[in-house]
Amino acid sequence: MAKLKQPGSGEKRKPSRGRTPFKGAASASNTTGSAGDKELMRRAKPRRDPAQVMPTDQAPEGASSPDARPVLRFQATRRAKPQAHLADFDLAGRKQLLKEAGFPAFRADQLSRHYFTHLTTDPQVMSDLPAKGREELTDLAFPPLVEQVVVRSGDQGMTRKYLWRLFDGAEVESVLMRYPSRATLCISCEVGCGMACPFCATGQMGLTRNLSTAEIVEQVRLARKACEEGELGGDPCHLSNVVFMGMGEPMVNYRAVLGAVRRLIADPPEGFGMSARGITVSTVGLVPGIKKLTAEKIPVTLAISLHAPDDELRDQLIPLNSRFKVSELLDAAYEYFQATGRRVSIEYALIKNMNDQAWRAGLLADLLNARGRGWAHVNPIPLNPTPGSIWTASESRVQAEFVDTLESKGITTTIRDTRGQDIDGACGQLATKSMKERLGSE
Repeated sequence: MAKLKQPGSGEKRKPSRGRTPFKGAASASNTTGSAGDKELMRRAKPRRDPAQVMPTDQAPEGASSPDARPVLRFQATRRAKPQAHLADFDLAGRKQLLKEAGFPAFRADQLSRHYFTHLTTDPQVMSDLPAKGREELTDLAFPPLVEQVVVRSGDQGMTRKYLWRLFDGAEVESVLMRYPSRATLCISCEVGCGMACPFCATGQMGLTRNLSTAEIVEQVRLARKACEEGELGGDPCHLSNVVFMGMGEPMVNYRAVLGAVRRLIADPPEGFGMSARGITVSTVGLVPGIKKLTAEKIPVTLAISLHAPDDELRDQLIPLNSRFKVSELLDAAYEYFQATGRRVSIEYALIKNMNDQAWRAGLLADLLNARGRGWAHVNPIPLNPTPGSIWTASESRVQAEFVDTLESKGITTTIRDTRGQDIDGACGQLATKSMKERLGSE
C-alpha cells in the first residue's frame, strides 16, 4: 500500500475560508476542458492547508513499473474463456446456437423463459421440454459458470455478500443490499482490476481476466432468485437496481458489460425486463468507453468515480488520470447527460485528510456548474478501508462540511450508505482474503 507524506514545509497556501470563486465559473461552459478548468483549479487551491496529506508515487507491491508508477492494465493476463451460454446471446443468437446443435429454434424461447423469468436452469422443472434430450438441451444452454463459495450476511440480514468461483477457479464478488423501497445488487465485471487505484482492494489484485456476458448475468439471476425466495431480509422482495461497481473497470470490458446491460433491460423472454434507469455503469474515467456508451443512447445511469476534483491529487489517487484529465472526463460525462437526459452520478470516496477539504468540495461544485446546472448528482461515501490500509474515512464533521459546501453552490448531494463493513463489504475484500487463504494453504 502506498505511504503518505506531509506536504513540504516550504509550501504556502491561503486559508480556504472566505475564498471568492473564479468569476467565470457560472459561464465557463465556453471554456470547459482546459483553460477554464485549469483556472478554477489554480484559484481554488489554498496556499496552506496543514491537514492535507498526499500519497507518494510508490505503487502497491507487484503493481509498479520501473519508475514506481502504477501500471495500468487493459489486457487480461488469463485468456481462457468460459463455454458459450444462453445468456451470451440475444434471442436470435440463441436460436442459431440451437439450430447448429440440431435442436428446433423455437426451444430458445422456452429456455429463455425458464432462465430469465423463472430464474432456473434445472431441467427437472422444465416440463414443457420433451423428456428425451432435455438434459442434453439444458447442458448446451446452461453450462455451469458460477458456483457460490461463500455467502455472508450483515446489517440485520439486509446485506448479503457473495463470493463466486468461476469455471477456471477465479473468484469474484457481488453484494446484495435491501432498502425500504428497493433492492440493489453490486456486481463484478472482471477478475481483479487493472486500474491500480491504491485505496481499492481490487486495484491491488491486478487484472486476471474479463468476465463473459453470461458470467455477469448469472450474478444477477442468482441474486434475483435469492430476493424472490426471501433470502434477503426474511421475506420476498424485488431486485430493482443493478450497479456495475464491483470488481473491475466496466469500460475495459465494454463488450461483455454492454451485452449484460442488454440482457438486463430486454423484455422477457429475451431478458429480465428491468428498467434501464435502475442500472448504473461506473467508470474511473476511461473516456473512450464513455463516448461509446453515449453513442448507444441506452438511458442507464453513468457514474464517475472521481474522488478528487484537481489533477494534482487525482493523478495519484486514480492512475488513469494521467491519461484522461478531470476536464476531459467531465466533458465526456456532460456529453452523456446531453445525449441521454440521464443525470450523471459523481462518486467521491471521502478519505480522511486526503481529499475531504471544503475547498475541494467548492472546486468540484465550480467545475460541475461550469458545464451547466442540475446535470450531475454528487455521492460522497465515507471510505470503507481495506485491511491494513493506512487510510480511513473522514470524520462526520468533515463529511458534513463537504456536503454543505456542495449544496451551498447548488449541487444535489447525497452521502451514500456504507453497507457490509462487518462482512468485508468493500470491493475486492472477500476475494482478496480468499485468495490469500488459498495461497497460504498451498
